[in-house]
Amino acid sequence: MFERIDPRSSIPLYAQIAARIRVAVASGELKPAAALPSVRELAAELRVNPATVVQAYRDLEADGFVEIRHGAGTFVRELAPARRARERARQARVIVHKMMTEARRLGVSLRELRDAIDAEIGVEAT
Repeated sequence: MFERIDPRSSIPLYAQIAARIRVAVASGELKPAAALPSVRELAAELRVNPATVVQAYRDLEADGFVEIRHGAGTFVRELAPARRARERARQARVIVHKMMTEARRLGVSLRELRDAIDAEIGVEAT
């Protein structure tokens, strides 16, 4: 689940961890009541300071994605379908923003980008 965590990114590690968990919850990859790895386990797996994981979990709890039960662990909360849909839509905007930024950097025109998207989804470009 955390293959996209990049220590060289300008985005803080705790924000990357929290974002990945948000995506997993919104997509249904993580089901309600599922236990997240302990702070120590996840910190060791990602090779980050445990305080980084604590901050990610606290942010997720503040946003209503998880529940921290002291002594028991951190668990995924049930999200209303509309909330899950809003989070998926937000993540789609993030993906498009990244794609547009990279396309501009490479000098890819909007038409070229649309053609590539159409080809990728199997729609014949016009």
